[in-house]
Amino acid sequence: MVNVVILVLLALAFLIIVQRNLLNLNDFLRRENQDAVPGMILPFESELSSKIRPDPVRSGEEIPVLITAAEERLGAVIAAINSVYQNSKANIVFHIVTMNDTVDHLKVWMSEPQLNSVKHNIIIFDPHLLSGKITKDPQKLESVKPLTFARFYMPIFIPDAEKAIYLDDDIIVQGDIQDLFETSLKSGHAAAFSDDCDSASSKGIVRGAGNQNNYLGFLDFKKEAIKKLGMRANMCSFNPGVIVANLTEWKHQNITSQLEHWMELNVQDDIYSKTLAEGITTPPLLIVFYKQHSSIDPLWHIRHLGVSGAGNRYSAQFVKAAKLLHWNGHYKPWSGTSSFTEVWDKWYIQDPMGKFHPVRRHSGDK
Repeated sequence: MVNVVILVLLALAFLIIVQRNLLNLNDFLRRENQDAVPGMILPFESELSSKIRPDPVRSGEEIPVLITAAEERLGAVIAAINSVYQNSKANIVFHIVTMNDTVDHLKVWMSEPQLNSVKHNIIIFDPHLLSGKITKDPQKLESVKPLTFARFYMPIFIPDAEKAIYLDDDIIVQGDIQDLFETSLKSGHAAAFSDDCDSASSKGIVRGAGNQNNYLGFLDFKKEAIKKLGMRANMCSFNPGVIVANLTEWKHQNITSQLEHWMELNVQDDIYSKTLAEGITTPPLLIVFYKQHSSIDPLWHIRHLGVSGAGNRYSAQFVKAAKLLHWNGHYKPWSGTSSFTEVWDKWYIQDPMGKFHPVRRHSGDK
């Protein structure tokens, strides 16, 4: 009888110890969740890794690619990812930044046969990151899309990477992304961009878009804060739709904090150009990277395909030879009003949920 009592007491003691350990583990996970970087999906919350069937041919150094996925443009992201993946055998990992209400739709689309081997992480963007950094003016708020600022937070979203690529969603890649990743950055440079004056065709098309090929098109040089910087107003600007970033240098120079500073100052003093038509993310980048950025091979960022008349400025042969095409501008290849939509169509995968429908004109491209 005494032995039975002792066994019961030992069993109770064991259960109490197990319960305390579980409670401690629960408290630990809760603290980890509270301390997590805003916007990140924690590893134990991700459900995607178990569904991915990695391509055994793809090995070697990982190439991190950051891209955003807005619900109304989700088909664009899918086409962009498909074009990058199919044109390379590199070990690419996509870090897809989206909003919470888009996650389910994105997961279903990324499970399609053409994409179910694509390595990717889905990151939920926290709009609170932009508190006090974007205008509350209702007339301007419509043009402010929170996800466009995700590129400012690359080291947060890809914390373990030393180097990464950022891509806008309205692009198609025709070259091997490994070549772009191997872009050489000068010592002390945290990023490489494509300058808006790097080709004659680029100059011509930018003029049609409103002379936004220099700093004057993006910043108000009458403002004291801009004057103090001593920047040349006619300095050639760059397009941040494609970025090759040295994230180690980015963190060392506190680039994200610098960008946030100029965003906050714009809210207070309206330092961006009054004629700024688009590219609200560009002004702070121009300031922070003034004469402090490397260059991307021009063929790796053929842009302005979304500007009216682009089809008359670029030949079909030139477009075919381009490594990366960018439909920046008002006309998008899924809207039926841009040039070279057939190139984009080649990489588009139909929406399995039937929500996204590219518009097509039977009379030919504009």
